[in-house]
Amino acid sequence: MLLTVDLERLDVGSDQLMLDVGCGEGRHCFGALERGARVIGIDLDKDALGFANKPLQNRAREKNSLGEMAIANAFQLPFLDNTFDRVICSEVMEHVHDYAGACAEISRVTKPGGIVGITIPTKTSELMYRHLGDDYFESPGGHIRIFEPTNLRDAMTKAGLRNRGVGFAHGFHTFYWVLRSIAGLPAADESKLVQAYRLFLIRVTGSAFMDKLEGLLNYVCPKSLILYAKKA
Repeated sequence: MLLTVDLERLDVGSDQLMLDVGCGEGRHCFGALERGARVIGIDLDKDALGFANKPLQNRAREKNSLGEMAIANAFQLPFLDNTFDRVICSEVMEHVHDYAGACAEISRVTKPGGIVGITIPTKTSELMYRHLGDDYFESPGGHIRIFEPTNLRDAMTKAGLRNRGVGFAHGFHTFYWVLRSIAGLPAADESKLVQAYRLFLIRVTGSAFMDKLEGLLNYVCPKSLILYAKKA
């Protein structure tokens, strides 16, 4: 399973309640559920939720646990203060205008002592994609900023989330988006090279050797940066 947040580093475990803000098709939800957590995912993408919610519910039922997805946004989370032990927000902040407001809302629903993992694309990879073409940032639903990691860190700190460390992920995917940018995003899925590399990514997922190789690439050309923090 391709995860951006390291669930072990996030210390996800039994009897915890975890929220995934911007869960998409729920890869982190499924991963946390397998580690014993009860999980709730929220997103605005009805198609993604429609695809993933029923399988998540079924798997949670098999484990006598909770797995549920709902439509909601990061600025008005429909939960009480201090509800969640763990919160993930992966590859969302680069899409929203008020990322500081989203950080404050995430902090509000996190229990004191709870741990949060927020991920964004690395500045280096984003600048490379912009150099290769404008489609990456001008496509509908695309990224509206290139993050300085310190800006996100400062917003999290202001919201009461104290930094616990940084991680990097998806070195292989950096090259995937390079190819997509070169091919031109409106037609990238029709590119034979893009299709071949996507097939490569699918086949190497879960390979111990390729995981180690990607671990090395994450020091050189990571696609994603993860900020881990603890609520004061």
